[in-house]
Amino acid sequence: MIKFLDLQKITAQYAAELKQAAAEVIDKGWFLQGDSVRQFEQDFCNYTGAKHAITCANGLDALRLILKAYIETGVMQEGDEVIVPANTFIASILAITDNRLKPVLVEPDIQTFNLDISLVERVITPKTKAIVPVHLYGRVCWSSTLEAIAQKYNLKIIEDNAQAIGAYCHCGLDFVEVNTQVHPNNQTAHRANVQNPMQNHPQYPPKRSGNLGDAAGNSFYPGKNLGALGDSGAVTTNNDELAATIRALANYGSHEKYINKYRGLNSRMDELQAAFLSVKLRYLDAENEIRRTIANRYVEQIRNQKIILPLRPENPDEHVYHLFVIRAKERDLLQAYLHENGVQTLIHYPVPPHKQAAYRQWNDLSFPITETIHKEVLSLPISPVLTASEVTTVIDLLNNF
Repeated sequence: MIKFLDLQKITAQYAAELKQAAAEVIDKGWFLQGDSVRQFEQDFCNYTGAKHAITCANGLDALRLILKAYIETGVMQEGDEVIVPANTFIASILAITDNRLKPVLVEPDIQTFNLDISLVERVITPKTKAIVPVHLYGRVCWSSTLEAIAQKYNLKIIEDNAQAIGAYCHCGLDFVEVNTQVHPNNQTAHRANVQNPMQNHPQYPPKRSGNLGDAAGNSFYPGKNLGALGDSGAVTTNNDELAATIRALANYGSHEKYINKYRGLNSRMDELQAAFLSVKLRYLDAENEIRRTIANRYVEQIRNQKIILPLRPENPDEHVYHLFVIRAKERDLLQAYLHENGVQTLIHYPVPPHKQAAYRQWNDLSFPITETIHKEVLSLPISPVLTASEVTTVIDLLNNF
């Protein structure tokens, strides 16, 4: 069987270093909020380029904490609206509703699976306070247009970077115009000609995902490209006040022990996970490059009219291929065929959020592009330990389907 993701084999690559890291934590006898967490936070800042990294229990909590901090600092209040893609893992939406904010669902671009930024401005209202672009499957969702819209309407951009750690953004040296009507969120009407000096300019190199917006939620779930050996997450931001508020909120709402400024959470990364992640972070770029190599083989060598391949970005480093997702109208037959021939696949995701029982009030809503995606997508094996011969087997099977 070709496993979808062989975590045992992945972890074995640096098992000796992980065991050494664990031994050091055990010998120190300090298991929360210690040197290992501080070291990983600094390592992750250095990696992403963000000024602050605040570790927490998981990726969902990272998003929850960002929104909670914005409420605590008066930027948002209960009932405000947050724009989010309809095509996403439900955690992106759970973080919004958990804070008693209102998700506003927007269709994706079927070519990229990511939020269709061209549809964002039409759903903005006086209660809109933020946009959550999800870098789904590992592909960066960003553009100068997105930045221009956020600037015009005074909106926060909160990245859901759960799946794209290590990706870069090349958001061109282009000027973007957005609608110039007066809006209650920004009483001064203006033409949003925004120059984003990040692409292909020697003074402005590309930026990492997780350091593009006002804040980002990052996940280190074991199956992620940078995976812990358990649940873990982090917030990244360049905003000092936001970072300090989030750090307190994640620690029972406390900056000082037994002094509680906020009604906070207990959401902390432990020392063991931090030590493991510092080890694995050193290998992330090389492993992401292996994923790109496999993805290129899939795109260039799968030749079957029944299969729709994902669109590669113009700049290859804008995608880290956490998942390699194809579409097929006969998806269920294709998955059964691959399983019968020894290839494990998964569906990310079988049921869209607006059709889930958790959001039954939305069950009658129609998002046809999202619904088509969820009916047709299939995730192929892709990982840094997938061998060339295994990739060939997958390709041959797909071409013979």
